[in-house]
Amino acid sequence: MIRVAVAGCAGRMGATVVDAVTAADDMEVTCGIDPHAAASAGGYPVYASVADAVAAGGFDVLVDFTQPDVVAANLAAALPAGVDCVVGTTGLSNDVLAELAAQAAPGTCLFYAPNFTTGAVLMMEFAKAAAPYFPEAEVLEFHHCNKKDAPSGTAVRTAQIIAEARGGRVSEAPGRETEIAGAEGARGALVDGVPVHSVRSMGYVASQEVVFGSLGQTLTIRHDSWDRASYMPGVLLGIRSVGACEGLIVGLEEFMS
Repeated sequence: MIRVAVAGCAGRMGATVVDAVTAADDMEVTCGIDPHAAASAGGYPVYASVADAVAAGGFDVLVDFTQPDVVAANLAAALPAGVDCVVGTTGLSNDVLAELAAQAAPGTCLFYAPNFTTGAVLMMEFAKAAAPYFPEAEVLEFHHCNKKDAPSGTAVRTAQIIAEARGGRVSEAPGRETEIAGAEGARGALVDGVPVHSVRSMGYVASQEVVFGSLGQTLTIRHDSWDRASYMPGVLLGIRSVGACEGLIVGLEEFMS
């Protein structure tokens, strides 16, 4: 039985993780971490910080769906203590992730995925396959109005994958030099040379389009997630997989093959 701690257990995503872990036959929630929750909930203790939970012990894997401004401190408390971490909180650069993984106890794994839905992973794989054949590519991502970071981690990772697959080819489409005064940013944020546009509005959960263009044609790849439950198969796969791994692993595709 895999013993799981859920950071952000009182939040919407954290509560969904708790439900998914509880429903699984091979794992259980042994504690939660959330400064805004009661000291006990659902039959397990809830701690105000990851450091407090680590001191109490009793779990093998920490799942973190908290906030970009607290996730690094959470991992810095868990990894040196030998706790494997499954992280869906975005906003950490690859350099910061590598620094945190370097602090981990031997045999400990930091698994980070910008997106835990299988459809989003496949969307990125399809974008990787298409990128060498299209000179132009742009990423448009749509999220709920309470999302704390822009662009999303999925959009950033998609742009990086496209840039890598292009092999250094530079877009010839008009860029920031065409933005009119007072409308700076109209061409989006450049992530490794790929324009990324972020929409934040009520009505969305998480959606993303990748639009490729070449002479006389376009190709659009789109993924939509309408319910947080769509992330749970990927989260459970991460929980089941980290115990056999060590160091930093980025991307759910590493466990889907």
